[in-house]
Amino acid sequence: MTQSHEVYAGLGFDAASRQAAYRELFHYELEPGLVDEIRRATNGNHALGSALFCEQIAASLGQSGRPRKPTEPVSGKLFE
Repeated sequence: MTQSHEVYAGLGFDAASRQAAYRELFHYELEPGLVDEIRRATNGNHALGSALFCEQIAASLGQSGRPRKPTEPVSGKLFE
């Protein structure tokens, strides 16, 4: 028998109330384009938030601007 995660178990006293509470967590849709922004931030390995927040994160990490693109080998070959 599997045991529910403690956070999920804390959503209600019985299975029906836990399921209803869990469904409610995902009731609302994300704003249009937000999923794309999340994807870009994740794939680009950069912060997602307001300009001020992103500046604060960059400053705390000692970075400025966008991360540099990796350089290609001079020969253009993947393996040398």
